Amino acid sequence: MKVLVTGASGFLGKHVIQELERLQYDIDTIGRGDTATITTNISKEVPILSTAYDLVIHVAGKAHVVPKTEAEKKEFYDVNLTGTQNVLEALQNAPAYFVFISTVSVYGLDFGDNISEDAPLNAVEPYGKSKIMAEKMVTEWGKAHNTTTTILRLPLLFGINPPGNLKSMINAIQKKYYFNIGKGDVRKSMVFASDVAAFIPEIMKKGGIYNLTDGYHPSFKELSDRIAAFHKLKKPISIPHFIVWCMAIAGEVIQKVTRKKMPINKRQFTKMTKPLTFNDKKARSLGWNPKSIINHPKDWLNL
Repeated sequence: MKVLVTGASGFLGKHVIQELERLQYDIDTIGRGDTATITTNISKEVPILSTAYDLVIHVAGKAHVVPKTEAEKKEFYDVNLTGTQNVLEALQNAPAYFVFISTVSVYGLDFGDNISEDAPLNAVEPYGKSKIMAEKMVTEWGKAHNTTTTILRLPLLFGINPPGNLKSMINAIQKKYYFNIGKGDVRKSMVFASDVAAFIPEIMKKGGIYNLTDGYHPSFKELSDRIAAFHKLKKPISIPHFIVWCMAIAGEVIQKVTRKKMPINKRQFTKMTKPLTFNDKKARSLGWNPKSIINHPKDWLNL
């Protein structure tokens, strides 16, 4: 099978390439680095593709950044929306299958429990909103070109040397300034990048939109205790809700006065003290059977 992968040098992309190589697929990659088969910046130009592909896996996207300026907000649309459009325009021969990597941020929720794929797409921030628009574009393109499209909405990704919030959490615990709020029993959805990569060849022929999680949704305390134990450190302390709430109120006031985003404000407090979990039963009915994050610490803590 001839496959084209975008974002192959990224955290998830590397896992996707590893799985495709295991299956002995014939792989081309698009990227800005020297290792890419096709060197180009898809957010700025349409790639030149001379090959027909059976499968396209569009992993490339912008995430893990809180935009502070209009220019930074625009970058999300340049990469996630315009980049997707340029990839689709480059496909002179429509593939049989197109897999688009999206995010649970499309739901626009700071908290909630057991959220399924039919929940409203209410994201207003650039990351989630740009992914909503890209999802719609991919779906419409697939219908017009008789291509089976699959959209995978992912939560926090786990694996060795992870990006984003997980990396920040690990660093904070190692430097001994991380703390849990209250009992630290708030649960969040997450999933191994390697499990997502392994599921793509299975689900691509069926098509559809799927949330993918590990099904367990670990709590902050479970994660922080695992990280501390792995590094032979004391378990992180817990601070009462009331104290952190006061810190959040102070941060909110400072933020309004200075117009600078504070590390703790009312919204951040809500995110840290309320659950955000997603339902993956739809994928499980089609063979999704991932590993539990909390039961496989060596798969994400072997730094």
